Amino acid sequence: MKVAVYAQYYKTEDQSYVEDLFKIFHKYNIDYIIEHTYYLELKNHINIDSTKTFSSHKELDDSFDFMFTIGGDGTILRAVTFVRESDIPIVGINTGRLGFLATIQKENISNAVELLLKKEYIIKKRTLLSVETSPKIESLASLNFALNEVSVSRKNTASMITIKTFLDNDFLNSYWADGLIIATPTGSTGYSLSCGGPIITPEAKSFVLTPIAPHNLNARPLVIPEDTTINFTVSGREDEFLMSLDSRITTINNSTEISVQKADFNLKMVQFKQQTFIKTLRDKLLWGQDTRN
Repeated sequence: MKVAVYAQYYKTEDQSYVEDLFKIFHKYNIDYIIEHTYYLELKNHINIDSTKTFSSHKELDDSFDFMFTIGGDGTILRAVTFVRESDIPIVGINTGRLGFLATIQKENISNAVELLLKKEYIIKKRTLLSVETSPKIESLASLNFALNEVSVSRKNTASMITIKTFLDNDFLNSYWADGLIIATPTGSTGYSLSCGGPIITPEAKSFVLTPIAPHNLNARPLVIPEDTTINFTVSGREDEFLMSLDSRITTINNSTEISVQKADFNLKMVQFKQQTFIKTLRDKLLWGQDTRN
């Protein structure tokens, strides 16, 4: 087995779990490569057999069986920028907080690796969004995709912005709000949910448009088919606004036209039989539990 390892940064409280992970790799002769920045932090705290690192998505190909991420859901969002179209399945070890994507608890690392070796897992595909702009924006040239959501929001003003929105070139609405979120099923449990959007199961072939603090109170989240193309322009008192693709933020001019649609590749996530999305909902959102006492 050959794997890549990624984390955004080293945390002292995770040291014993990270050590366990590399001990298991050594035990089963698993070949591994570590993201370069993380490796530079890691080598100062633990002993690592391998010094092989990667710094770009160009160094990852179909020879890798998995990518292990160490952190929370935000770490997986960053890992997607390395995986891209390579089809490398992600194994998310949760050392963060909520963990809708990173579902393998840090205490179960050894068991998870053994299940991978036994091939006792399933692969779940997650849909992504892609963004095109007119005129083209250089910063989006190679990172124009998002796993959770694409959102637009006001920048240097307390005033609301207007997002004139079209679905397949059919005018939908001019949202007068702090912003607008276009979320995938994966992203439906993130920013969109906190703004009143619905939860969508990962297998659903849908996106959701969720306005952020809309002034027109009859504007409600809207679920649309995933093959819909969403076009919009933004206007307001300022000449610029913010657009975010997951956690990556760029500044956009009001004259820019934006088009969002389903990306032409999926992300593969490893899921073990005992950790389904429905079980994650129950565990993380405390569904069915009486928490009054």
